[in-house]
Amino acid sequence: MAALRYAGLDDTDSEDELPLGWEQRTTKDGWVYYANHTEEKTQWEHPKTGKRKRIAGDLPYGWEQETDENGQVYFVDHINKRTTYLDPRLAFTVDDNPTKPTNRQRYDGSTTAMEILQGRDFTGKVVVVTGANSGIGFETAKSFALHGAHVILACRNMSRANEAVSLILGEWDGFLQEFQWVHL
Repeated sequence: MAALRYAGLDDTDSEDELPLGWEQRTTKDGWVYYANHTEEKTQWEHPKTGKRKRIAGDLPYGWEQETDENGQVYFVDHINKRTTYLDPRLAFTVDDNPTKPTNRQRYDGSTTAMEILQGRDFTGKVVVVTGANSGIGFETAKSFALHGAHVILACRNMSRANEAVSLILGEWDGFLQEFQWVHL
């Protein structure tokens, strides 16, 4: 091992292994923190990976969490009749790094209005859609109507607007609240 360290190589391939003098601990509510006994400091991030971790799930069957007279948490294994300060769930931690917002576009030219509005409720909202008698405007008006919006179709041609309303009502019969069209 000394030869590996001298060569600058770790003696393990595990990135989660703690450096010498470090200990992994948990809070009462399941957050993992790291104690550096050499410098007598603690931190939330793993000293090698920089990741934050938390414990996922409940204690294994037969285990119980207690607090001693000094306020330290310990664990009781009732099946094997032993106690430990080491949380038995530490082997099953999950990374808890907040996700960074991505600049990547979520939608492209083939994305439909229905896909963009999926899971959203526009009940009580008023939406004005220009050019709603054909193309993108028609699909957008139809999608908003399905999602509960009060849709105003802004069209230049009243007969085409009436056709669009009939098509939408025919396709989404029973789902729509009301339509209003405006002749500009």
